[in-house]
Amino acid sequence: MEITTEKGSNYSDLERMSVGEILYNINKEDSTVADAVAKVIPQIEALASATAERMKKGGRLFYIGAGTSGRLGVLDASECPPTFGVPFDWVVGIIAGGDTAIRKAVEFAEDDEAQAWKDLQDFGINEDDVVVGIAASGTTPYVIGGLIAAGKNNNITGCVVCNTNSPVAAQAQFPVEVVVGPEFVTGSTRMKSGTAQKLVLNMLSTAVMIQLGGVKGNKMVDMQLTNHKLVSRGVKMIMDETGHDHETSSLLLEQFGSVRKAIENAVAHH
Repeated sequence: MEITTEKGSNYSDLERMSVGEILYNINKEDSTVADAVAKVIPQIEALASATAERMKKGGRLFYIGAGTSGRLGVLDASECPPTFGVPFDWVVGIIAGGDTAIRKAVEFAEDDEAQAWKDLQDFGINEDDVVVGIAASGTTPYVIGGLIAAGKNNNITGCVVCNTNSPVAAQAQFPVEVVVGPEFVTGSTRMKSGTAQKLVLNMLSTAVMIQLGGVKGNKMVDMQLTNHKLVSRGVKMIMDETGHDHETSSLLLEQFGSVRKAIENAVAHH
């Protein structure tokens, strides 16, 4: 396989560039990422549709990855409950080396092919669940091993990688391969590759959550009201939907505890 993510940068003598040149060139590279993602929307669609179908039957979505890829999975998973009001165990991010690895690199954690499946066992994985491996290189043993085991367990498997024809994609029923080309700093996959993975994960979880009914119109009616900004946003949604004034909408939100319930009950009372 050709490992594009490890190819030499298109730029040389980075240390001789001014700060402005460094920033301009990084941005020039970053501007290509959304186009690379656009090319694989059919792949993302296939994975999102299969995931939504399984989750409607009570399945969960697991992300497995190491390093930056693992962190991005944890990030996307941790944002689903506050955004869509879903239980915290519906979308689960697992990183090689455990939660310590979110902040600090755990040496050689990604090289253990058996560990991902052990980590998934801790969550009582069953065959309704979906397992998505995230690996920029597409060669991470932790992810490959996890997908092989999940496949044997009849789980739906997907992946998000940034090279074509990778061992990770070979083990996924629904591979998403976003090729963004060489990084500005050679091999630094937290850059364009990481950005591409973040975009794909946003698309995947958002599409799935909308399919599962987590949005009404274009609003996050099930979001958790964990700070004043979100409470204000909630009140505004209720005002927009029901035509009630600020005070009534605030009272409804306080009474029913979620935007969706407040709107449903306000309409019932009208």
